[in-house]
Amino acid sequence: MEKKKFEFLPHTADFKFKVFGTMLNEIFENTVLAISAYISPDKKIASKKGKVIEVHEKNYGSLLYKFIDEILFLIDSEGFVPAKASITMRGFNLKAEIYGDTAKNYNIKSIKAATYAEMYIKKTRSGFEAQAVLDV
Repeated sequence: MEKKKFEFLPHTADFKFKVFGTMLNEIFENTVLAISAYISPDKKIASKKGKVIEVHEKNYGSLLYKFIDEILFLIDSEGFVPAKASITMRGFNLKAEIYGDTAKNYNIKSIKAATYAEMYIKKTRSGFEAQAVLDV
């Protein structure tokens, strides 16, 4: 049985989700999967092209926030919707190869911004867990 990668959580107005991973890089990879599933619930996003982003921060919470912010920037400014990612991490330095498609090929839901509300990354018995709330 494959381990659960993410789950959507109830929230009155925004998009709240939790991601899981054995290794820390999987938290970021699964964040992309959660965002992809949220913005295009009716049609799976194809991995037709790639983008590379690098993010550096002082702690994992800020790294997650900045990473999500970069994903949202790609959607808003370049019309690039993510399908999946391959993440390499060295300390608080993250390099992401993001695969996705052109936004106009999908009927996507809008996400306005990342927030620090209820955001965390923590170590668990089985690896790592993170939670985020995005302003929609």
